[in-house]
Amino acid sequence: MTYCVAMSVDAGMIFASDSRTNAGVDQIMRFSKMRVFARDGDRVIVSVCSGNLSITQNAVNTIEQRARAGDNALNLLNAQSMFDVARLLGDAMREVNQRDGEYLMQNNIDSSANFLIGGQIRGEPPRLFRVYSEGNFIEATPETCYFQIGETKYGKPIIDRVVTRGTGLLEATKCTLVSFDSTMRSNISVGLPIDLVVYETDSYRIKLQRRIQESDPYFQMVHTQWGEGLRRVFAQLPNPDWTTE
Repeated sequence: MTYCVAMSVDAGMIFASDSRTNAGVDQIMRFSKMRVFARDGDRVIVSVCSGNLSITQNAVNTIEQRARAGDNALNLLNAQSMFDVARLLGDAMREVNQRDGEYLMQNNIDSSANFLIGGQIRGEPPRLFRVYSEGNFIEATPETCYFQIGETKYGKPIIDRVVTRGTGLLEATKCTLVSFDSTMRSNISVGLPIDLVVYETDSYRIKLQRRIQESDPYFQMVHTQWGEGLRRVFAQLPNPDWTTE
């Protein structure tokens, strides 16, 4: 299992993914689930993924190779909109699934996978999409400005309480890290390091790219103070005054 978050607020975008994969309790490995495609002054595109690792790696490598081919076909480097980028990734997902999916099913291997892909291409505002295994996708809206994939349930409550389109980048980043801490606290299949990218609207370059390790002092502070703060607030709540019959 994994956990990935992508947010699109007025100030910019935040992408984060853990790096733990497991095929049983004795096969825990680390793989980055984030790819960044950036050309300063023109476009920043970021993807994170969950699900079958071979499917997601093949899909993202497919669109990367086609971008490097340098021909006139639609690709990551000449796409005029993030909609086109999401469509390219969806088509790659279908292609990989059609080629490999049947063989995986024969061995009872789940081939499902999901992507979050977003960014900004010059000429349009930042946009964020969720791409499903089948290749179809949906776009984030002002009312639903973030997506999660993977082990989503533990980190969702804090995001729902804090993040809106008007949330600042630093506050949204802090909320994202609290969301990861809550998820890792309750699910051992999600773990450090966390890959984090922060993008500022209309900058056309990465504002921050960081791999958060166990020794990261800020993340350790978040982990400690969030836990202590929850216990403190809980202790301050009055006990119910219900009377028993």
